[in-house]
Amino acid sequence: MVYRPREQAQGLVEYALILILVAAVVIIIVALVGPAIGNLFSNAVSNI
Repeated sequence: MVYRPREQAQGLVEYALILILVAAVVIIIVALVGPAIGNLFSNAVSNI
């Protein structure tokens, strides 16, 4: 019997992990910067 690694499944798992990492980074950035951007828009609207 010849051993053949499941490269296709491994690649799918790697892509899923990268996607999860990118999503986590985006959520953290939005959580940190979101209120500042909201205040910026609120100030711009109140000045108009």
